[in-house]
Amino acid sequence: QLQASGGGSVQAGGSLRLSCIASGLTFRLHATGWFRQPPGKDREFVAAINRSGTRPDYSSSVKGRFTISRDGAKNTMYLQMNSLKVEDTAVYYCAARYGNRWSASMDYWGNGTQVTVSS
Repeated sequence: QLQASGGGSVQAGGSLRLSCIASGLTFRLHATGWFRQPPGKDREFVAAINRSGTRPDYSSSVKGRFTISRDGAKNTMYLQMNSLKVEDTAVYYCAARYGNRWSASMDYWGNGTQVTVSS
């Protein structure tokens, strides 16, 4: 029901934009977000936004470099990633939770999309 795309390989300092398309659920009723799992590490929070799309939240490691946004008409969420660092290398997952607040225990999870940043 959540399909992530847009990952790839990029050099440090470059940019990528991830997309997450929802089917069978309406983003405006859900808080949505992005999480990532670096190689050999646990999954971690990256960014999230409340159901109205007005209040973004970011991890300290990506704040100022990444931007989360949503297009309600397309039922699509984006993650614009700029100034990428090697440590941003991970599998990125989109997720949704019914209601206004995100949680580490989101209700729906998409497939992962690989982001690889090389030096």
